[in-house]
Amino acid sequence: MVLRILVLLLFAGGLLLVLEKHLIYFPMRAHDVTPAVLGLAYEELALRTEDGVRLHGWFLPVKRSRLTVLVCHGNAGNVSHRLDRALLMQSRLGVDTLLFDYRGYGDSEGSPDEEGTYRDARAAYRWLIERGLGPARLVLFGESLGSAVALQLAVEVEARALVLESPFASIPAMARAVYPFLPLWPFVRTRYDNVAKVGRLRMPLLVLHGDRDEVVPFAQGRRVFDAAPEPKTFFAIPGASHNDTYAVGGEAYWQALRRFLEALPDEEDKR
Repeated sequence: MVLRILVLLLFAGGLLLVLEKHLIYFPMRAHDVTPAVLGLAYEELALRTEDGVRLHGWFLPVKRSRLTVLVCHGNAGNVSHRLDRALLMQSRLGVDTLLFDYRGYGDSEGSPDEEGTYRDARAAYRWLIERGLGPARLVLFGESLGSAVALQLAVEVEARALVLESPFASIPAMARAVYPFLPLWPFVRTRYDNVAKVGRLRMPLLVLHGDRDEVVPFAQGRRVFDAAPEPKTFFAIPGASHNDTYAVGGEAYWQALRRFLEALPDEEDKR
């Protein structure tokens, strides 16, 4: 019996090694819509990462904006599926947004992995800095998988603030949550360890999490928040699941974001 269990675990571990990336990343190549179709002002971006991968993105400016939000999206789809969020950020918050696709998503080259997504976010941040936007103007925003990408960037660079939506504790913790009866987490190579990293944060933090999230347990979002240093704010989105946060959250969601941004300490913009 023990031998059978051992063989099963070894088989499951080997299968996980082969399929791990396919269980984490769900990229789509085709764009469902473009900023032009929506009548949005935008700039098409061709970003180059430190390891030479070409990425695609869109910079969406608004007149008289005070802040620019760098959006690190989740593990499925591509930037075209985040245009509705960007449009609402513009109208509700009055901010510029930069949307970029990780390697292997949309029109970006390559295939995704943990270190690659970190490099991709650095390339997007570098484009904003080289454009002349100072760190005091930049807000980093990460949703779901993008919460880990935005957090890693936040502990490496300067920015005005960090916003994490539906963050998870780590990929091994997610494996335990999704497959509670299969001890797969010891075999997981991809880490995205938010709880371990968030203590190094040195900027204001806002965590948003739907209290009915069926993908990332609400308790994991709380773990990330509890491990973070001050100043920090947590906003539970009543009735929201994983993919309908701002739709279900409605005005209360946008008010939480607006209050957080408006309460940020005044800092000299080093543009």
